[in-house]
Parts: sequence; structure tokens; C-alpha cells
Amino acid sequence: MPFAQIYLIEGRTTEQKRAVIEKVTQALTEAVGAPKENVRVWITEVPKENWGIAGVSAKDLGR
Repeated sequence: MPFAQIYLIEGRTTEQKRAVIEKVTQALTEAVGAPKENVRVWITEVPKENWGIAGVSAKDLGR
């Protein structure tokens, strides 16, 4: 059973997260031949102040 864990900076819409789940499921199905019913996708949203880029939080960078 393929399991994909995706970390995203908070702020994506429900539609965007649905698209991620759909496309990751499709990619795993094609890449490893797993039935899509067996694919699991877990999205973890991280607050912008907890995501660092080059030593600065994403919030401070205006992301």
C-alpha cells in the first residue's frame, strides 16, 4: 500500500489540496502499479512561522 506524506505551507484551498491528492494518487498508480484504492495521501499543513527558508521564516519572507 503506497503512502505519500506531503508537507505544505498553510494557505492552500480545499480545491488545491484535492488536486494534490488526485495527482499524487495517479502518479503512484502509474509508477508502481498499485490500485488507486490502495494509495493513501496525507497532507500536513505547516504554519508559515514554522517553515524556514534560508534561515528566515516563510511568514517573514511574505510567503
